Amino acid sequence: MKATYLRDTPLTGLLDPFGEAWSRVNTETLALSGTPSALQPTAAVRVAFPEGTIGAIRSAELAVAHNGSEIAFRLRWADASMNTAAAGEDDTLFPDGAALLFPAAPGAPLMSMGAPGKPVTAWYWRADEPDRGRHVSAQGLGSSDTLDRELVKVAGVHRDGHWHVVIARALAVAKGPATVRLVPGQATPFSLAIWEGGHRERAGIKAFAMGQHDGWHELILDPQA
Repeated sequence: MKATYLRDTPLTGLLDPFGEAWSRVNTETLALSGTPSALQPTAAVRVAFPEGTIGAIRSAELAVAHNGSEIAFRLRWADASMNTAAAGEDDTLFPDGAALLFPAAPGAPLMSMGAPGKPVTAWYWRADEPDRGRHVSAQGLGSSDTLDRELVKVAGVHRDGHWHVVIARALAVAKGPATVRLVPGQATPFSLAIWEGGHRERAGIKAFAMGQHDGWHELILDPQA
């Protein structure tokens, strides 16, 4: 997939999911599948979600653009319900969510959200935190850890039975735990994940996009003109 270079487009323009800038960016539809129940770390989850019942959202539209210093991912998917309840308020209420996923070490497996010593990093949006993104790292299902709440910028709007979400970050950031750098002209493995709160999805109970490069999709940023 290609990230289109939009010269002189500020981050504020990229963070508007309905902004004019996005009319100049191609959109692709990615198929999603649920994390296998057999990989869930507890028996209670495996019983509550029999095989084939995880992953309520089956596809999402994705467009990617960068302005030379920041990159933004615009997601759109059908979801009749708008779930904004914070996790923990009620055992039956969970927020909708979405994340961009990247391997933070060579060989990091996508399906299990990493493995010990091979973390996966996520740029994460949640509907109960609509204006504040998270930088998350995981080394296997059930091991997610929030590393930062400032680097990732987000915006989300529920309209006409769809979520419209933008997740953005600077291309180059200070080196830190599980930090991924994106360079124009260089291929980067990536995927995306979506949680449907009305389906009680949270943590490793999610839908994700399986690609052809060891499970990952490939992102190439247009070089700057």
